[in-house]
Amino acid sequence: MPKLNLVLVEPRIPQNTGSIARTCAVTGARLHLIHPLGFALDAAKLKRAGLDYWDKLEIFHYPNVEAFFAQNQVNGPNPYFYFTAKTGQLYTDVAYPEETYLFFGREDRGLDEDFLMAHPERCVRIPMRETLRCLNISNAVTVAAYEVLRQHNFAGLCMDGRLAQSAWEPETPRAFDISQT
Repeated sequence: MPKLNLVLVEPRIPQNTGSIARTCAVTGARLHLIHPLGFALDAAKLKRAGLDYWDKLEIFHYPNVEAFFAQNQVNGPNPYFYFTAKTGQLYTDVAYPEETYLFFGREDRGLDEDFLMAHPERCVRIPMRETLRCLNISNAVTVAAYEVLRQHNFAGLCMDGRLAQSAWEPETPRAFDISQT
């Protein structure tokens, strides 16, 4: 199973962080929060956005980016990828290693440009319309996380769902060919 790590650098909005925590819980990803945060961790909006998933995820805290890298040194291929609207390399053009760290910056300004300039080959973007600034961070994190998981065949995740009051016909929904309808 891949080791997916989602790293938020100085997140400002509790609802976004709560939503990302929920994504971590349902995917098995670990959440890394680099301080300072723009909210208190006991904020009602943070807890409400994560609903009842807080006890189902691993969360790590760091006082700054330097502390994060000091505690997360990895042997093997470079596992760090920096999401930004300021590059041309698409997130889908990357082969993500078994252990991957996806970095996302503050909602109001992204990752620091000096930081990006130090790692241009590790910067990736999600395509969007040219006239708009960016996706909401919780949406961007989810898109990115599922690309990493897709590349690893969704290892460790449930692939089949069940209806609450009915049964699927045919038995396996993924076997259904929508082009035949």
